[in-house]
Amino acid sequence: MPKRVVIGTVTSAASRKTRRVEMPRVVRHEKYGRILHRRTVCHVHDEAEESALGDTVEIVECRPRSRLKRWELVRVVAKSTAVDLASLRSGARATELREAAARAEEATATGRDQAPATEGKKPT
Repeated sequence: MPKRVVIGTVTSAASRKTRRVEMPRVVRHEKYGRILHRRTVCHVHDEAEESALGDTVEIVECRPRSRLKRWELVRVVAKSTAVDLASLRSGARATELREAAARAEEATATGRDQAPATEGKKPT
């Protein structure tokens, strides 16, 4: 019997060499006919740890590697374009602090008085 190959999205990359991949599907309720959104969750073995959270990946069925892992990563179809806002904010804050320190150092080197610490901030 041929191995199944499916495409899904990585929803967790917290463990080493293991990824949680979800494949959404749409089904019709047997009795009422309503459209239902369901998902299939697979635990995937990623030997090289090349996939990350939000990536679209292609996986293939394999022998059981652990209690839950029955799939292997074939390739990363598309990398995630999501932006980590927390890291962007912390990077911007670090840049702002470096620039303020450079201005203060320049002011002390030229002998001018240092600008007040509340420069550029809104009054509270």
